[in-house]
Amino acid sequence: MRTVTRTEGYVLVVILVVALGWSAIGAKSLGTWALEVVWIFVGAPIVLLNRHRFALTRLVLWLLVCHAIVLCYGGHHTYAETPLGNWFQDTFDLSRNHYDRFAHFVQGFVPAMLVRELLLRLTPLQRGGWTFTLTAAVCLSISACFEFVEWAAALILGAGADEFLATQGDVWDTQWDMFLCLCGALLAQLLLRRVHDAQLVTPSGARR
Repeated sequence: MRTVTRTEGYVLVVILVVALGWSAIGAKSLGTWALEVVWIFVGAPIVLLNRHRFALTRLVLWLLVCHAIVLCYGGHHTYAETPLGNWFQDTFDLSRNHYDRFAHFVQGFVPAMLVRELLLRLTPLQRGGWTFTLTAAVCLSISACFEFVEWAAALILGAGADEFLATQGDVWDTQWDMFLCLCGALLAQLLLRRVHDAQLVTPSGARR
């Protein structure tokens, strides 16, 4: 199986630490920042502690760091007020800041490859329709769980949850979030499965 080199691993860790540090300094709302990046503090230690026993492929590790950067950027500015989203809104005359839509697409795109890797390496499943379907279903389930978290935040924090929810007045925001997550999960598998499969195969040709 092809994973990152030791030097490349250090580079990924440095990128992650710098992104987290930058996002925390001067964040618009530290509470919102914490809610957005908490998943990095949960996931990164798990990956690092298991790097020798269960190293992930290079593709998945780079995708995870890219996903973390998306979370850090959104957490720093809040999703509804990211400069990048505002630029797209002004440039293309959009009705809202769509950075949160992009983030939910990424929420499906990146985890899809992680879920696919876990299914192929830890279960009897083979490449094909069942793995494709279950990967998409797991990602959609994760997205639904995030919507439950947002719902709970809205109930607990009331108006104070507006920055975290980033609904921007859209009554269909929850449905859009889950739909875009599903689109990301499907597209990731269609675009990256060959690259992923190549990195999952050992030099002898056996799947690991």
